[in-house]
Amino acid sequence: MTRPPSSASPAEKIVLVLQGGGALGAYQAGAYEALSLAGTEPGWVAGISIGAINAAIICGNPRERRVARLREFWEQVSSNLTFAPLFTGKAARNLFTEAASMSVMLSGVPGFFAPHPSPLPFLPFSPFPVRSYYDTAPLVGTLESLVDFDYLNDAGPRISVGAVEVESGNFAYFDSRRDRIEPAHIMASGALPPGFPPVAIDGREYWDGGLVSNTPLAYIMTNTDQSPMCIFQVDLFSATGTRPETLDDVTQRTKDIQFSSRTRLTTDLYSQLFELRRAADRLADKLPLELRDDPDLAQLRNAAPDVAISLVHLIHRKLDFEGPSKDYEFSRLSMTEHWSAGQLDVRHALAHPDWINRDDDDKGLRVYDPGKTRTSRPSKGTPL
Repeated sequence: MTRPPSSASPAEKIVLVLQGGGALGAYQAGAYEALSLAGTEPGWVAGISIGAINAAIICGNPRERRVARLREFWEQVSSNLTFAPLFTGKAARNLFTEAASMSVMLSGVPGFFAPHPSPLPFLPFSPFPVRSYYDTAPLVGTLESLVDFDYLNDAGPRISVGAVEVESGNFAYFDSRRDRIEPAHIMASGALPPGFPPVAIDGREYWDGGLVSNTPLAYIMTNTDQSPMCIFQVDLFSATGTRPETLDDVTQRTKDIQFSSRTRLTTDLYSQLFELRRAADRLADKLPLELRDDPDLAQLRNAAPDVAISLVHLIHRKLDFEGPSKDYEFSRLSMTEHWSAGQLDVRHALAHPDWINRDDDDKGLRVYDPGKTRTSRPSKGTPL
């Protein structure tokens, strides 16, 4: 069944999956804006770290306020670095981004985190030790001002955010379908050590979910019902890349591999599980009636849900100016460029022939990766 580029099937539940990635999260905000303009609003948003913050802003506001609230957040966190480099060219831009990152390390990010006011807690044998380099107390006020948590819990799209329980090392998801989501749940998902302190919830402490898995796709796939779904997975780190040539390249490539969380491996695994389910269904049709209720066959048929799922990969790919500090480079210039990149990638995906001509009637998992066929990003203002 073909459809206009901006349309999804009315029967599909739209799901937004948001990876962690610090300052790169502006890409997700731009991607959401483009999806919203295309009439594609999520009924479920799952996020890790900065993805959890973006998810809370989306789910904690009515549709007409979401983009404005996202923009307010991203303009606030980039408000200390609103100037642009004096000179043009790659070398000048790289110098600017590294200087901006150093500024963040020294002074923090407005409305997000700040360095501890005194060096005393870091001294050996300090009577008041700390467990992080920064204090995330400013984020509490930011979340409370930008997110209506009553709306989020009572009327907004379903939200799921992942964190890691510090003592057990176990992954945990806080889900508005069963939990009352508060600022602490969002902050726990983004409490990346040793930069940020753990967050206590019900007597337990939690760190950033990215320590275990930076992409909440598996949670979505294992907690789906029998409704058709269209999942837009918005990743901030690409598992594939070029061979590093310098030490900075090595640092950046290591970070990409670590935090991409094997996106394609997860997708391939679930593709195989869906094929296993379909093979078991075909086998059942060939068996005598008395064997079709065999528990072993039933287990095979439950390897994946009997439903149609479309999965669209939207993966941020390295921009020329990005370096190893790209996830904590909160300049206004970089923020706007990441936002624009998210918009452009969504427009490209929704205009891609594979998306326009997709058949959403067939059960199983269909994966769309429009970025694979894209050799370069259009510059700002370039038509897609």
